Amino acid sequence: MTLEGRSVVIVSGPGGVGKGTIVEQLLARDPRLWLSRSWTTRPRRLGEPAEAYRFVDRAAFEAAIEADGFLEWVEFLDYLQGTPVPDPPEGADVVLEIDVRGGRQVKALVPDAVLVFVDAPSPEHQRKRLENRGDDEVTVARRMRKTASERAEAEEMGYEIVVNDEVSRAVRAIEGLIASDRDRRGSSTG
Repeated sequence: MTLEGRSVVIVSGPGGVGKGTIVEQLLARDPRLWLSRSWTTRPRRLGEPAEAYRFVDRAAFEAAIEADGFLEWVEFLDYLQGTPVPDPPEGADVVLEIDVRGGRQVKALVPDAVLVFVDAPSPEHQRKRLENRGDDEVTVARRMRKTASERAEAEEMGYEIVVNDEVSRAVRAIEGLIASDRDRRGSSTG
């Protein structure tokens, strides 16, 4: 696997907590980080960048499953989502923005992966973010119900919990975890 000797950072968390914003800033601030773009069969949200995911139909996704093309994949709500087997550039550390179940699958393959669970400062804050990004009431309610079980699973797996009460603070906290992992690996210099 192309991940040996690299830091692998798994960023998980419930919908609406700002994972995407945090990951964007991590990538912009650290040229040694490379994001493995997830695939999804769900439709693109209004205003969501086309590069947020690789948007595919169910048949294409299932064909990739059959070809062992995913590091991890899950069925979530009514769609499939997964991480293709990464092929990062030489010397890059890998960031995976995936759910906790996917994190469990990757952790089984990469036991020393850095696990980060991004959480909202409050349920009200999370609900507002979900509504502001255009999720309908049914989807908001489903995601809110799922949050507690995701948090519990993350805690059980030993994820580092980072509350996104201020994006820059959350980014710095995760940068500290990445720096510690690089130091442990002896790869703190680029």
